[in-house]
Amino acid sequence: MAAERPLPLTARQLAADLQAGLITARAATDAYLEHIARHEPAVLAFAHLDPEHARRQADAADERRRLGKPLGPLHGVPVGVKDIIDTADLPTENGTVLHAGRRPRTDAAVVAQLRQAGAIILGKTVTTELAVYGPNQTRNPHNPAHTPGGSSSGSAAAVAAGMVPLALGTQTNGSVIRPASFCGVYGFKPSHGLISRHGILKQSPPLDTVGVMAADLLDLAFLAEQLMAYDERDPAMTPQAKPRLLAVAESAPPVPPALAFAPTPVWDRASADCQAAFGELAEALGERLPEIALPAPFGEAIELHRRIMEADLATSFARDYATGRDRLSAILCEMLARGEQVRATEYRQALEATAGLGQALAEVFTHYDALVTPAAPGEAPAGLGATGSPAFCTLWTLCGLPAVTLPLLQGSNGLPIGVQLVGAKGDDARLLRTARWLMATLRGADA
Repeated sequence: MAAERPLPLTARQLAADLQAGLITARAATDAYLEHIARHEPAVLAFAHLDPEHARRQADAADERRRLGKPLGPLHGVPVGVKDIIDTADLPTENGTVLHAGRRPRTDAAVVAQLRQAGAIILGKTVTTELAVYGPNQTRNPHNPAHTPGGSSSGSAAAVAAGMVPLALGTQTNGSVIRPASFCGVYGFKPSHGLISRHGILKQSPPLDTVGVMAADLLDLAFLAEQLMAYDERDPAMTPQAKPRLLAVAESAPPVPPALAFAPTPVWDRASADCQAAFGELAEALGERLPEIALPAPFGEAIELHRRIMEADLATSFARDYATGRDRLSAILCEMLARGEQVRATEYRQALEATAGLGQALAEVFTHYDALVTPAAPGEAPAGLGATGSPAFCTLWTLCGLPAVTLPLLQGSNGLPIGVQLVGAKGDDARLLRTARWLMATLRGADA
């Protein structure tokens, strides 16, 4: 199922064909809706899907082209949007019965940017409960008895099943990179503060980041670039021009990128399959992938992240916890109860320690273009009661670094294992170019 697609095109090629009039937005939308009708009962990737509303958007896009009006770069391209991102024309229920029937009055900033670029909002993809750890109904398209990961479960599964060419997710710990790895698609978590979070469920402001998923590496750059407009409503953003993600990612690096394998302090949590697969990767790259050991303080990252995230969750979800804790999962209630106990001094100390880790990593990136590390402990775990460990994403999310996962490896069960590349903060375009170079190198082609 994961390899079948209604249109055998990258999103970039689809966009070019739509611009040229080789295919209509209505025909493209219908093709994806027909594919969804066949496969959604098994995957359950969508929280909200209104086919007629999607078709009306497509018809409006076709009319715009017929009238000769300017077309955006995503003209007519269907996109899935995680159900914690506000949409004025579709429900946004945040994966919890406590928000059932919620209808935002306005679009989130990223949805407004998608519409401005001409995209079709095909539907809202499933999220875990309040985008934390409580799974919802989505299944892994490669094996429905396995989790798709979370919290951007539906976005990863929908792309993997060919039900949508592009999708938005969010990451506060490992919620883009991990499900992309489990579902065998490309996932990109940009540097913290590059994409506006206005109109998106707030979990932890120092950590929350919008990410993207696609079936093609360069499609990540194509989509993310449209979303990187400065928004004064998001205090994490600073005024700057949009990064030229796609142009840089498509270009050849001036010199071969310097990579290093960083097993990180959680390497012992990697499965035997994962460790063996990375051993083969290291053997294939040889001297081009030296191993580096991160200093002891990096072992504190998971505890620092937990303290910051849980304290913020307790603030962000205080009303839900006070009025509806009997309808929240046990794991979320435990996290919120712990978060309420974090003292202000402990929270500030955790932020200061995180800044120290970030400075140390900045020094590492003066020597390397990217660090290579697992995206997840291994294949998607069996069962649907949990979404797998985000441990291999925690450090990078904590420090706000850009990360991309590439579906390069496979475990003994035939399920995907992602290779995660991490770059210096703010160096997102170079990270994507390095990722493209790595894939070409492993395939024996010129980057």
